[in-house]
Amino acid sequence: MKTLLTITAVLFLSVSIFASEAPTVKKSLNMDMIEKNLLTNLEANNRGLTISSVQMLGEIKSGRAVIPLMRILKNSNDEAARISAALSLYKIGDARGLYAVKQAAKFDSSQRVRNLAHKFYLESLR
Repeated sequence: MKTLLTITAVLFLSVSIFASEAPTVKKSLNMDMIEKNLLTNLEANNRGLTISSVQMLGEIKSGRAVIPLMRILKNSNDEAARISAALSLYKIGDARGLYAVKQAAKFDSSQRVRNLAHKFYLESLR
């Protein structure tokens, strides 16, 4: 009887432990796939999809997005995309991205982008 009780307890604990680990692994795999899809969407020819992806990458604080977002901030012809990239880089908080935001505050061709990048950069210093 004691052996049966011990076996039951071990099985119960094993199921509990493995059940609690499975969602964590699945969640991290899902986040990895989401991040990859968002990074792929940065190259889309759809303005809305690109800007939404830029914003979501900032929300999830994607470290892998820093370089592509810096590229958008520097090279995009779309003012809204550059502003979104600056905001996302600020949210991510990577030093390289914040330096790019600082540079955009000084040198971007759009006064609006310069003003917002300046605000984002000052906020990052707090």
